[in-house]
Amino acid sequence: MDDRSDDTPYDGKPRVKDYMTRDVDTVSPDDSVEAVAERIAVSHDHSGFPVCDGRQVEGFISARDLLLADERDLIFKVMTDDIIVAHPEMRITDAARVILRSGIERLPVVDDAGNLVGIISNADVIRSQIERATPEKVGKLKRTLESIHGAEAGEERRTVELAALTPTQTKVYTDELEGRRYELENGLAEPLVVIDNAGELLLADGHHRVMAAARLGIEEMDAYVITLDRRVELGMAETARKSDLESIDDIEEVDYGHHPLVETTERLQE
Repeated sequence: MDDRSDDTPYDGKPRVKDYMTRDVDTVSPDDSVEAVAERIAVSHDHSGFPVCDGRQVEGFISARDLLLADERDLIFKVMTDDIIVAHPEMRITDAARVILRSGIERLPVVDDAGNLVGIISNADVIRSQIERATPEKVGKLKRTLESIHGAEAGEERRTVELAALTPTQTKVYTDELEGRRYELENGLAEPLVVIDNAGELLLADGHHRVMAAARLGIEEMDAYVITLDRRVELGMAETARKSDLESIDDIEEVDYGHHPLVETTERLQE
C-alpha cells in the first residue's frame, strides 16, 4: 500500500481512527502492582494496560513488567514510560508497519494533546487488510476519474514495464519493502494500479511493490490499467512534476520511525 507524505491531506484511505477500539481500559500511575496484577489475572482480554493520569498517557504496564515487582510498589515505578503511540489520523498501513517492526500487540492512540482516544491492535490491522479489495479499489478510482474529469475510463489487465512508470508518491518505507519482497518471491503480490493518461503511465498504487521488484531485478509487472479516452490534467501528475518524480529511482526510502504521526510518550511529555 502507498504511504502518506508529510503534507498529504486526507485521501480516503483507512485511518487508525476507523479501526481502533475507543473504549479503552486504563490504570493509574498510583495504582498498586498487586491491584493491576489481579486485573490482568482475571481478564480474558488484557495482558497489559495503558497508564493514564486522567486521559494523559504516561506509559504502559504489561504482565512482564509486573513479574519481578514488589506487589506494594506503585505502577509508575515499574511501568514502561517511553512507549510508541499512534495518532488517529495515521494510515492503518503505517500502524501495521509499526506493530510489525516493533513486535508489540497493541498501540495506544493519542490526540495532539497526548490524550488517549483509543487503542489499535494487530487484530484490528489484520481486519483492515482482509477488507481491502483490489478490484473495488480500481473501480472506485475509475469512477472518480470519470466524475471529476468527465473522461470515459476503461479498464484492462496488462503487463507494464517498470521503467515506463511515473511514480506519484515521494517515499517508501524500508520495512514494508521487506514484506513486498517476500510476496514477490512467493508469487503473492497484488497487481499494480496504473493510469494510462494518453501514454503517460502514472503509478497510482503499488510503489512498495515496484521498488521491491526493481531490487529483485524484475523489469515488468502485472497491473490493472485504467485507460482514459483523452489526456486530462490529473492532480497526481501535477504532484509528480512538483516533486521532480520522473522514475522510480526518484522515490526516497525512509525508516518508519521518521513518520510524522509516530510519537513516543517521552517526546510528547517534552
